[in-house]
Amino acid sequence: MKRIILSTAIALFGLSGCGDGMLAPEGAASNAFLDKVDANCGKLKIGNQPINYLLDVNGDDVYFIDETSKLYAGEVDQSTYTTDINGFYPTDTNQPALDCIFDQLN
Repeated sequence: MKRIILSTAIALFGLSGCGDGMLAPEGAASNAFLDKVDANCGKLKIGNQPINYLLDVNGDDVYFIDETSKLYAGEVDQSTYTTDINGFYPTDTNQPALDCIFDQLN
């Protein structure tokens, strides 16, 4: 149920005209990847928030979910993902979390 709500939030984000208009991929594999990131990297911070907070469907920030889904689907590479995340969450402390997320791709 959590991921159905999440998919709806991503769709609404894309339809609202925010971002580049490209919707993140949805499906069981993408959701499983987000769950893996949550389980293994959830306590690490992106910006000022832990990843598990950014993945919470009760939050209003779907940028992280959208970009991370695109990373998993190969729609953005690791370099672009790093640039995008660091640009949106500019704290200079994201690297441990980014490294953990990239480890989940293997």
